[in-house]
Amino acid sequence: MTIAVIHGGGRPNGNTETLTKLVTQNLSVEEVYLKKYFIKPIIDKRHAEEGFPEINDDYNSIIDRILKHEIIIFSTPIYWYSMTATMKKFIDRWSQTLRDKNYPHFKEQMKQKKAFVIAVGGDNPYIKGLPMIQQFQHIFDFIGIQFEGYIIGDANRTDEVTKDPRAVSTAKNLRDTLQTYL
Repeated sequence: MTIAVIHGGGRPNGNTETLTKLVTQNLSVEEVYLKKYFIKPIIDKRHAEEGFPEINDDYNSIIDRILKHEIIIFSTPIYWYSMTATMKKFIDRWSQTLRDKNYPHFKEQMKQKKAFVIAVGGDNPYIKGLPMIQQFQHIFDFIGIQFEGYIIGDANRTDEVTKDPRAVSTAKNLRDTLQTYL
């Protein structure tokens, strides 16, 4: 099995990236940093007779990259009690891909994947981050992805997450779990 990590954070070497790197340490992963790509927001054409228009941006190149992998890690800071806008914009575009003639088997392909979520935030994220985890669960249920688990870390300033023993321990356990898949 192979692993893709989709990074939704905007801060270089932020806490979520640090925690994710702890999980993927010594594993072969393909990392996609959404902040490095131009992804236009979705223009909802689900009910339009003509359907979705082709969009000239980097989104399809990311889809092409992640479809090759069996495991996807969604790595996002908790911003205002949810995933980042960058991550949400990426997932919103799945509505288009579900109807894209260039990806006729998108949902079937996604059903073959296992997903994990790694999120870090402040302001009691172990409780206040749970609605975001539930949001991911609903997304995965709709598309058919197997939701295998999540890690929430508590941190604000750079490298604070390394001082969260619960997050660090859970990250190491997840790394051990991922090694059994490989």
